[in-house]
Amino acid sequence: MSQEERKVILASSLGTVFEWYDFYLYGSLAAVIGAKFFSMYDESTRNIFALLAFAAGFLVRPFGALVFGRLGDLVGRKYTFLVTIVIMGASTFVVGILPTSDQIGILAPIILIVLRMLQGLALGGEYGGAATYVAEHAPNGRRGFYTSFIQITATAGLFLSLIVILTTRSFLGEAAFADWGWRVPFLISIVLLGISVWIRMQMQESPAFQKMKDEGTGSKAPIGEAFGQWKNARIALFALLGLVMGQAVVWYTGQFYALFFLGSVLKVDGFTTNMLIAWSLILGSGGFVFFGWLSDKIGRKPIILGGCLIAAVTYFPLFSLMSAEANPSLTQAHRTITTVVEVDKATCSFQFNPTGTARFTQPCDVAKAALARLSVNYSVENKPGQTGVRVTIGNQTVSSDQPNFAAALGTAVTAAGYPAASNPTVVKMSGPFDIFREQPAVLIGILTLLVIYVTMVYGPIAAALVELFPTRIRYTSMSLPYHIGNGWFGGLMPATAFAMIAQTGDVYFGLWYPVVIALATVVIGFFMVPETKDRDIFATNADGSASAADFRKAR
Repeated sequence: MSQEERKVILASSLGTVFEWYDFYLYGSLAAVIGAKFFSMYDESTRNIFALLAFAAGFLVRPFGALVFGRLGDLVGRKYTFLVTIVIMGASTFVVGILPTSDQIGILAPIILIVLRMLQGLALGGEYGGAATYVAEHAPNGRRGFYTSFIQITATAGLFLSLIVILTTRSFLGEAAFADWGWRVPFLISIVLLGISVWIRMQMQESPAFQKMKDEGTGSKAPIGEAFGQWKNARIALFALLGLVMGQAVVWYTGQFYALFFLGSVLKVDGFTTNMLIAWSLILGSGGFVFFGWLSDKIGRKPIILGGCLIAAVTYFPLFSLMSAEANPSLTQAHRTITTVVEVDKATCSFQFNPTGTARFTQPCDVAKAALARLSVNYSVENKPGQTGVRVTIGNQTVSSDQPNFAAALGTAVTAAGYPAASNPTVVKMSGPFDIFREQPAVLIGILTLLVIYVTMVYGPIAAALVELFPTRIRYTSMSLPYHIGNGWFGGLMPATAFAMIAQTGDVYFGLWYPVVIALATVVIGFFMVPETKDRDIFATNADGSASAADFRKAR
């Protein structure tokens, strides 16, 4: 690897780390920000803001992919992802100086949502630009290895945001942090922005784009050509369904759903949960580079689809083992305490609530949601025409006509033998290095294996997407399926999984979401997605395919 290639990877990766740092700050500090900007408004207004914030985080990203993908294919890779980082960094910094609702009223949350949407748009354009830029600098036969460094950036950005938040909290104390200290991590982003812009200003345009520009073969309408012509649109569709869709759910399961499952289902305290996940990321993140390198040797498809298949086959036993190790008393209660919900099923809703704005108030919904949050396994017995709900938990019975129904359920669950969240069998770490006892060691091993699955599917994905599309529409074509897959299929996983758990009464049932999608990707990818590792991405064929000479040259 030459010095210039190292500089390209550093500039792209470092900038993308900072982009993810900015994006994660909002999610990590959502509760604090909500108290400063939203809490004083009525429920309807808060719901609107929550919906907009959700849209900015997930739904807006594909639109950013279109806007900046088009710009990147028309103007160039370097200047486009220079623009995206300026938008992201500036938006984040302004959050740090934005007056609260107490100071400027409803204007404060409106400005905050606008800034959040700008962040989502910028992130939608950043990844495609960074991946394309690095890939177009990489020599044939090494694109998987070179682009794998981009894949580490989401994890690194999460780490950086958590470190800055924890350090600021520890230094200032909780009271000062809640009052004004929460602004510090946002303000620090201006320093990160300056570093990123300075580094990227030193870079040259990618060789593939410059070659296309010199030859005058660029597209005049990248969006129309990429998605308005079936020969190109079908490739984007197969990339989404046969690669990115499965990659997204494996990525979210290994890093975010595991976090949710430990904390919300198994009732592990926040410090221990974060430490277990942090150790697994430290131990497993080298897999991004390893599998990127390996994909240059054996191909992108075998590794990505293999990761999806292995994950789908092993999720249920791994999460069962995680439960038995993290909270043995709760696992024992699942096996020995029978819980039955007697209700007319026609009165029950599917509690899918990704924005947090829906309200499920029917007795059936109240019972199911309460039991799911209490991590109780239950079955539902249909009683057509019955009014209200009757819940039997072991030898305890609760009816919906009792006062404080949800609270009564909680009391009955404990009385029936379900352990309290603080029961002595729950794993608890006393410090960051308390990892040499059986419980934390086994859990770190399980979580590290989940992270390795993440690195299998995510390490080679950038190279695979870049190689599927011709230079003239590459930025646009690869960005949209990537952000639809990760922003929608992956981003909706926690809300979907909870709704599935509440619907069925099985704490493991939410795993069917990633399992089914990952298996669908294996089938679609195997039959519909070509192997691309030997493609010469400098080829200017209109359909982006490589000729026989290109394949010989690549080998």
